[in-house]
Amino acid sequence: MNRNQPEIAVGVHDLEKRFGSFVAVNRISFQVARGEIFGFLGPNGAGKSTTIRMLCGILAPTGGSGAVAGFDIRRQAERIKSQIGYMSQKFSLYEDLTVEENIDFYSGIYRIPPQKKQERKEWVIGMAGLAEHRHTRTAILSGGWKQRLALGCAIIHEPPIVFLDEPTSGVDPISRRQFWDLIYELSGKGVTVFVTTHYMEEAEYCDRLGLIYRGELVASGTPEVLKTRFMQEDVLEVLCDEAEAAMGAIEKIPGVKEVALFGRGLHVVAEDGKRAAARLRSLLEGDGRGPVRVEKIVPSLEDVFVSLIETRDRAEEALQEVRR
Repeated sequence: MNRNQPEIAVGVHDLEKRFGSFVAVNRISFQVARGEIFGFLGPNGAGKSTTIRMLCGILAPTGGSGAVAGFDIRRQAERIKSQIGYMSQKFSLYEDLTVEENIDFYSGIYRIPPQKKQERKEWVIGMAGLAEHRHTRTAILSGGWKQRLALGCAIIHEPPIVFLDEPTSGVDPISRRQFWDLIYELSGKGVTVFVTTHYMEEAEYCDRLGLIYRGELVASGTPEVLKTRFMQEDVLEVLCDEAEAAMGAIEKIPGVKEVALFGRGLHVVAEDGKRAAARLRSLLEGDGRGPVRVEKIVPSLEDVFVSLIETRDRAEEALQEVRR
């Protein structure tokens, strides 16, 4: 192996999953380096969970190839399971059991050696901040505590690769931020983290991202690369009085492709930012919505994702027209 090349923890080529005539994952290819935090970003139903289940050896691919921790996802699924931790958005905890009993159960599942069980149990309890709740029934824990306990149970056997499927869904923002602190700790120790999410702000925390839509990988790269290279149009931030009421008129300006509420203002996607900015100021000041501020900005990941989705949908519509 070339020492300058990162060790590949997860790699797939033309991976595909069909359910009858429905294509859930459509020939996607990517690689994840050891110790990397790789985010799989997309709306619900895009194919994120299906992909993760194939990588974890839970679901057999229909086509393509892949390897996780050096093991083939088709032929060595059982070997893969011993090398990974997997946490789903449902947390996979037994709510009738106490915190300690859940940890003991997963210690048995992962065959933790008897001499190491207590050490690993104390690590999970400490990491999750549950020292005072070790005998508490899991059902009455808060969402944030359940989340950290579920992570601890998923990695109690110290796997080199962790798959987290929508792990922060349904928890409060503070718990979400604390959870990401734990992810950074894992990555700092060389653990590869593959995380699916539909939260755009979470995507910024990842080293690299894959954007998936309708089963297709539409773009991949670092958050910075996605925001600077994959956006063909300009993005303008518009601040004015009654911004929401102005959206309909702004959408009719020639060259404007999309208008969306963003905080207290608007994000306007335009083919030519300079020309659109002049037209915007003229329109809004003429309508008495001053003072008006229009500024070209670096697009957010949400801007990029929406732009890529719309481009993909337009291409699909054009193809359908040709077929008709």
